[in-house]
Amino acid sequence: MNKWLCFFLLSIVLISCHSIQRVRTDFNTIPFYVWTRGFHNPSTEELQAKFFDLKNKGIDGIIYSAGKDPIRYELAGNIAKKFGLKFYALLPALIQYKEAGLKKESYVVNGLGDSAYDKPAYPRNHFICPNRPEVYNYLVEIYGKLLDIPTVDGIQLDVIRFPDVILAPALWKKYNVVMDKEYPQYDYCYCDKCVTDFKTISGINIREIDNPSGVEAWKQFRYDLITNLVNRLAEMAYAKNKKINAAVFPGPHSIAKKIVRQEWHKWKIDAFFPMNYNDFYLEDTNWIGDMCRESVRATNKKKPIYSGLFICPNPENKANELDPENFGLLPEELAAGINASIKNGAKGICLFTAGRMTPAHWAVLTKLLKKENND
Repeated sequence: MNKWLCFFLLSIVLISCHSIQRVRTDFNTIPFYVWTRGFHNPSTEELQAKFFDLKNKGIDGIIYSAGKDPIRYELAGNIAKKFGLKFYALLPALIQYKEAGLKKESYVVNGLGDSAYDKPAYPRNHFICPNRPEVYNYLVEIYGKLLDIPTVDGIQLDVIRFPDVILAPALWKKYNVVMDKEYPQYDYCYCDKCVTDFKTISGINIREIDNPSGVEAWKQFRYDLITNLVNRLAEMAYAKNKKINAAVFPGPHSIAKKIVRQEWHKWKIDAFFPMNYNDFYLEDTNWIGDMCRESVRATNKKKPIYSGLFICPNPENKANELDPENFGLLPEELAAGINASIKNGAKGICLFTAGRMTPAHWAVLTKLLKKENND
């Protein structure tokens, strides 16, 4: 009996080791992306040094944000391709400042009748309305120019949503709010076109409803506005034989739908980059895994999920930091965040941002990748 028991236990150990080896081997093929910026118009030499360094550190792709000038993306894209990096151009979609040249009626209106053109709910949140033809035309123009660049693999849609009707909990103190429910000053869009179109569909004048938040059809109408806009932009990208993905809020069901009206599992795009920024929701790294599992289930495993991880830029001062924008994963939390993502179905990782990664963070990632290579 003892011999059989020993044989049984040894078999369990061998099976477990084989399973661990298999997971590690799979993990070594996981693509790593970074979000990074080029607003200061970096030189060719600077970009070459930066992208070469990122490639050597195990990064496979760049999500690059540099305003609307195609020349900046062309320069960066050429260099990215030189080092064998995937290269996506990122632009905010539905936040546009007055310099964009859009008229006031193109901007969203809240439940109090205030326009985000001159009275945004939060600083710099000048959102435009996804229900306006001129907004679609404007986005097609700016994204189309970037997609025409040969070395741009595709675009990433950012801020493709409504303003936060409920902020992530960590931001409540920063903005001096308590968001225990939906309040009209943060609830969008009640512009004339949205109100009229919804009445045509439903027979309901939403401005006459005491509690618009209780009208599910009204919520669905706004989910669909975002979904329809995204799908039309996807058609434009595919017509140019380019890729399109999006940075989205976590979920989608538990968070994205509830706070920014993103029903993103219905979007007809190539991939999703949920911003699984656990500190914003006062959660630990296990929550990152929960969000990845929800995302994978929501998309029926048909579209890849790249888990976005928020990096703490100043780890030694995090305990004293008051602004959640400066929170994020400490170096000692990074591996846990990555593993939680991959074990729960994420196909890749995207780090926010390359510039926030400290030497200690890079050391963790390097050790993780070297460990995989040596196993």
